[in-house]
Amino acid sequence: MRRLLTTMLLLCAVSLLPERAEAQYNRNYIYWMGQQRMVDNEYSEAIDILNVLLRHDAKDFDAYFLRGIAKYNLGDLLGADMDFSRAVELNPVYTGAYYYRAITRTRLGNYDDALSDFRQAIELRPDLPDPYYSRGVTRLLNQQFEEAIKDFNLYIRYDKRHVGAYINRGLSYLYLGDTINAYENYDLAIRTNREDPDGYNRRGALRMEQRRYDEACADFNMAVECDSTYLPALFNRAIVQNYLDRPMLAIEDFGRVIELDPQSSLSYFNRAMVRSEIGDYNNALADLDVVAQLSPDNVLVFYNRAILHTNLGNVDAAISDYSRAIELYPDFANAYLSRAYLRRSKHDVRGAQSDERTAERKISEHRSRLNDKSSSIYADTTQRFDKLLSFDSHLMERNFERIASSRGVDDANNLTLIPMFRFTLLKQDSVAVDRRATRFGTQRVRDFRDKFDNDLLRLDCRNTNIDPDMLIEIDKRVEGALHNAEEANWMLHFERGISQLLIKQYTNAVNSLTEAIRLNPTNPFLYLNRAAARAEMIDFISSIDNSYQSVTIDSDPSKRLHTTVKRTYSYDEAIEDMNKVIKLYPEFAEGYYNRANLMAISGKLPEAYDDYTRAIELDANMGEAYYNRGLVQIFMKDTRKGCMDLSKAGELGIASAYDILRQFRIAEH
Repeated sequence: MRRLLTTMLLLCAVSLLPERAEAQYNRNYIYWMGQQRMVDNEYSEAIDILNVLLRHDAKDFDAYFLRGIAKYNLGDLLGADMDFSRAVELNPVYTGAYYYRAITRTRLGNYDDALSDFRQAIELRPDLPDPYYSRGVTRLLNQQFEEAIKDFNLYIRYDKRHVGAYINRGLSYLYLGDTINAYENYDLAIRTNREDPDGYNRRGALRMEQRRYDEACADFNMAVECDSTYLPALFNRAIVQNYLDRPMLAIEDFGRVIELDPQSSLSYFNRAMVRSEIGDYNNALADLDVVAQLSPDNVLVFYNRAILHTNLGNVDAAISDYSRAIELYPDFANAYLSRAYLRRSKHDVRGAQSDERTAERKISEHRSRLNDKSSSIYADTTQRFDKLLSFDSHLMERNFERIASSRGVDDANNLTLIPMFRFTLLKQDSVAVDRRATRFGTQRVRDFRDKFDNDLLRLDCRNTNIDPDMLIEIDKRVEGALHNAEEANWMLHFERGISQLLIKQYTNAVNSLTEAIRLNPTNPFLYLNRAAARAEMIDFISSIDNSYQSVTIDSDPSKRLHTTVKRTYSYDEAIEDMNKVIKLYPEFAEGYYNRANLMAISGKLPEAYDDYTRAIELDANMGEAYYNRGLVQIFMKDTRKGCMDLSKAGELGIASAYDILRQFRIAEH
């Protein structure tokens, strides 16, 4: 609510400016307000305020720069890149914009362009130390280790107290194979700040690599003493404790990591391996069950769990896990051999022989390409697969496309379409904290709404905020008015359709809206609501019919994009209603948006994309259309353009867009 009021007051302030001097004064005030929001880490609100400034002056490069920083902090890297680029375009000597665009492009993995931006920033301001440090990090990531060392040297001339500079310079030396200089830099980092755990952890990791386990453990102890919540040191100390034959201490440290980060699949996996070594199979199995949920596509998880099931005598479960490992990696000879052994124990001779033949073929193929560095270790039957994994191992991959394609939207942490627009009932004083609440319909929509003596009636895509008991009371009042009406009244039937839908009486809602359409067949908004009612009714039916969705909280049909179902449900009638809406009102952006939603949940993604695009053409401020089009493009494997749409949606006030961009940003692919 505060964001809405702030934005409206700013709009009024800008619109009422009569003179240039006053405009300049207000510009500075608005810019200052944006800065204050950023200081308070209220980045979405800062974007709101800066949008007001940019609508008043589209050439305000400072506003683009500040908005770029806000987007960066929200995880919207593509949006930040575009805003920094706009600032540079308007002011070619804007050092800060080059610098922050370089950092953004580094996180996007675009190292060449990032280095070009750093060069430009340094040429403009060679006296600034920060660009040297950041360029050093970029060169380190780009494996230009010698150049990275030069940059860190330049930075250290300005600031000899920066721990990160010594650590990164040491890491650069380490990649060059120079462990002496690596140690020296880690020592310098520790002497610079003995309370910083990173220096101890880095030196300990190098000592661990050199099998100097006691010294490594001492370093990790110091790191944990500096910060008892420092995960890398706790994790590394657990591994060292295991190497030092202290399994219970290792289990304790892995448990501490899990306590601090319950999603740490690596910690569960490693704790399972340690527990397996000491014969604690049941607890090890429980750990791997968690890992299988967190990382369902990792072959090591199922292979090792199969071994545990075998040790516990769960032969069928072991065979199932070996089969899953083979499904994930068909060249896994070990898995075939192990499954063959278990199948023989089950008297499945034919299956065992088939597995043995396949394993022999895989082993032969592996031996023939031993000199091929691209061949996978999983084909090597002499390889053990129960080793502990290091902290930087990639046990769990969470990129947008994998989740979208393998799990379905409902399981993917709010990766759902924003629902359809329809006329509904909402309390005026309960405005959601996002800018779509400030959107106003067209004049035709307002004229339609004004026909009804109902302050709660509005065109919206959000759920009602009215108490269920109140909804039932409203429905009874409309029913009474219909009963007492002297002649058929389409408006009363329309209102009854709304109230019946809100209390989940789908058939009655559709029937009421159908009667309203019979009495007023040229009104597009009646078809709009019937389409929404029909779609919601279909989704409700499917939720009952399919066991995987036996309990549903939100029956919005848009949450069924790409969900695997037992039966096919047709949205054709709802789509036909939306076709009628568009025919009667071809300039109605919400009509195309709704039809796009129906196309998307019907699996017609190209058609959905086209309709979202048309909705945006008609209403450039429809953040919902950008958001949904972004998701559709991601499902169509055009991730970059999809993220750009999500960035625009966030800019227009769809807060959940930033949640997705943070979780699935391109830099983490």
